[in-house]
Amino acid sequence: MARLDDIFASARQQDKRLLMPFVCAGHPCTDSLPPLLKALQHAGAAIAEVGFPFSDPIADGPTIAAAMHQAIEQGITPRAIFKQVRQARDSLDLGLVAMVSASIVYRAGGPEGFAKDAAEAGFDGVIYPDISLEEAETFLKPAQEQGLSTTLLISPNATPERAEALAKASTGFVYLLARTGITGERAEAPDVARRVKKLREWTDLPIACGFGISTPDHVRAVVKHADAAIVGSALIRHIDQAIDKKTDPLDAAG
Repeated sequence: MARLDDIFASARQQDKRLLMPFVCAGHPCTDSLPPLLKALQHAGAAIAEVGFPFSDPIADGPTIAAAMHQAIEQGITPRAIFKQVRQARDSLDLGLVAMVSASIVYRAGGPEGFAKDAAEAGFDGVIYPDISLEEAETFLKPAQEQGLSTTLLISPNATPERAEALAKASTGFVYLLARTGITGERAEAPDVARRVKKLREWTDLPIACGFGISTPDHVRAVVKHADAAIVGSALIRHIDQAIDKKTDPLDAAG
């Protein structure tokens, strides 16, 4: 978590905002994660989210869901993801955050075992997209004991009381969903000003916004208020298009 703290602190000191790309481990091929992360760092990313493929990605739109299904069919596993991150970590300065479903955590050693493996591999934090506030302690405590940041998602529909509790339960940074529904590309920019302002009354943590942020204009609109914008579907689409055109997907990622 110290790496994430340093990255966000440096950005705030310089009055900079961050672009946080999301990639699906095992996509476009099982061993593409290390070079993909290096390409993102070369392009200027300071933090990257690494999605652990899940067979039933409820909150993900068609682009990310297809990437996850492809990765699973190609045989990617949590063990393989940890191995690739471990191999790449020494050559990377960017922060790495795992986004992982609770069901995967339980299949990969449980909250304690997963957190230990993630920290040893070189992850700096974990995002749990599908756990409730009521069960959060089971996941958060083991991860925090391993020095990992722990982040829960705050939806636009959350009551003020619940949004405050989710923000205070998170460490490292707060993840605010920019829109309701599933991930994916949208035409209009999300309006997050009011919700970001309210969150800042409850927490001093940096605020990252994701879901439906897919164009430079979207990013600029979000970072007028938030500390970081998370982009996933648009990046994965560019990678897929590069493969269709038989060009280097790493160039598309950068």
